[in-house]
Amino acid sequence: MPDTDSSGSHQVAALFSHGRLTAIPRKTARRERLLVHLTETLFERDRTYTEREVNEALLSVHEDCSALRRHLVVAGLLVRPRDGSSYRRGR
Repeated sequence: MPDTDSSGSHQVAALFSHGRLTAIPRKTARRERLLVHLTETLFERDRTYTEREVNEALLSVHEDCSALRRHLVVAGLLVRPRDGSSYRRGR
């Protein structure tokens, strides 16, 4: 999140405690801000990741990496081929 959007970045920061995500927000807008933040901080542009690498990155912030991965894919922030063999940053 850019620091210029103080309300959005404060809302994202409020979801973390000691560098760990306390919960995945249920509200769509809040979850979207969180997912964008995770994408920008955990995944490099123009790099391909294995599912294991994606899981390890997500596990660094929350234990339910599969739910986070699914949310990222549904939001189009991570894209994968039909066979699920790799992941890349999306939009």
